[in-house]
Amino acid sequence: MTRALEAQPHHTATAETAPSRLDEEAKLDEIFSWQELARLDDALTMSSRETGLRFTLYIGDLGTPTRTQAEALHARSGGDPSESVLIALSPGQRVVEVVTGAGAARRLPDRACALAVLSMTVAFAAGDLVGGIINGLRQLSDQAGHPAALRHPH
Repeated sequence: MTRALEAQPHHTATAETAPSRLDEEAKLDEIFSWQELARLDDALTMSSRETGLRFTLYIGDLGTPTRTQAEALHARSGGDPSESVLIALSPGQRVVEVVTGAGAARRLPDRACALAVLSMTVAFAAGDLVGGIINGLRQLSDQAGHPAALRHPH
C-alpha cells in the first residue's frame, strides 16, 4: 500500500527552486552546495534513526503521471518498502509526492503527510528548498515517533 500526495495547486517554485528541465538533469552537487547536501543527508539519517523507518529523497522530473513514477521510485528505493517513506520533489513541475509503505502508513496517516507537504511548499515558495525538505522530514519524524522497540514506558 502506498500513498502519494500531490501539491500541484500550490505554486511553490521560485526562480531559485524551479530549475529548467536541463537543470533538473544536472548533478545534485551542481544544484546544492556541499553544506546543503550535508544538511539533507543529516536530516534523512536522523529521521531514519529516530523512527526506524527508511526515509529517502528524490529531486528531479517525475514525468506524468507523477504518482506512478513516485511509487515506482519507492518500490526501487531498497530495503523493506513497507517500512519506507519517499519524498519525491519535482520543482519544475511544482509537485511534491510522499509515498509510504504499508508499515510506514500506519504511523504516518494521510493528514500528517499533507501537513508536512504544506509546510514544505510554504518554504519552497519563500525560496528555501533545503529548509523546506528538512522541516518536512522533521514533521514526518515527529508524527511517526520512535519504533515500538525503542519506546520507553512512562
